[in-house]
Amino acid sequence: MGRPGRVIVTGGAGFIGSHVVERLEADGWRVGVIDDLSTGRAANVPASCELIPADVRSPEAGRFIETFGAEAVAHLAAQVSVAASVRDPGHDLSVNVLGTVAVVQACARGGVRRVVLASSAAVYGMPACLPVDERHPLLPVSPYGASKLAAEHYLRVMAQQAGIGWVALRYANVYGPRQSADGEAGVVARWMALLEAGRPLVVHGDGQQSRDFVFVDDVAEATARALTAETACNCALNIGTGLASRVLDLADALWSAAGKEGPPPLTFAPPRPGDIRHSRLDARKAERLLGWRARISLEQGLRQMVARRQAARAAGEGD
Repeated sequence: MGRPGRVIVTGGAGFIGSHVVERLEADGWRVGVIDDLSTGRAANVPASCELIPADVRSPEAGRFIETFGAEAVAHLAAQVSVAASVRDPGHDLSVNVLGTVAVVQACARGGVRRVVLASSAAVYGMPACLPVDERHPLLPVSPYGASKLAAEHYLRVMAQQAGIGWVALRYANVYGPRQSADGEAGVVARWMALLEAGRPLVVHGDGQQSRDFVFVDDVAEATARALTAETACNCALNIGTGLASRVLDLADALWSAAGKEGPPPLTFAPPRPGDIRHSRLDARKAERLLGWRARISLEQGLRQMVARRQAARAAGEGD
């Protein structure tokens, strides 16, 4: 999109969003942030950014999008817990679908040229084959996956009507610094908290299930490229490593990254509703269209996460 200008990140005080904000600021973009701070932290937002503490469905958020003068908006604000979506599908629907509709409407009124949506591998449901590429059938098995798929469709239709370029990024399992230890979406952070407390790591199911774990810095890079590329893809793109790691292997890798010897202590719990057995994404389309590919291995990412967490704790700060 040429010389850095103005961009808005919804959910920019949260886990992934705050890394996207930092990545964009490093390139010289003026960044505005909308976050209701229900899970995000104001401390995650650089002082140079304008932070609006508001729900994306609110009039305040809409007015900010309309008046900030942004060329592009990264819409990362969302309800991200599969388990929470099963418990309260109405709330999940409202935040993820109505929130997306409100953001795109405000973008149309404000002259925004591009919208990038944080979507999820959950839109695919149970994989019929691995790795999963963007042509795979879209059959989500949780309300969360259904709401993300609906948000993609609303973005596509509304952006086309308004003449806005768009990209939906289907993230794999993202992990890294600032990830919340609450909820199943933060398995690495939750295990790290248990590890630091000297408690066993809780494995839901038998631990043989596998996931595509992608480091948050790689995800921030992909999101920044989708926002700032000369032309919008007007399509959905997988963002993952293309590699699958068993949950039990993840436990071993985290234990090793923390400098521990021997096998990690584990305790097993029932599988969670809405979970799928295996997931691995084919991200070659993102490499072709954005010039992006994941560069940080699971072992490297876990070591970085442990090091940053230890440094933050030594400085008396949060993760």
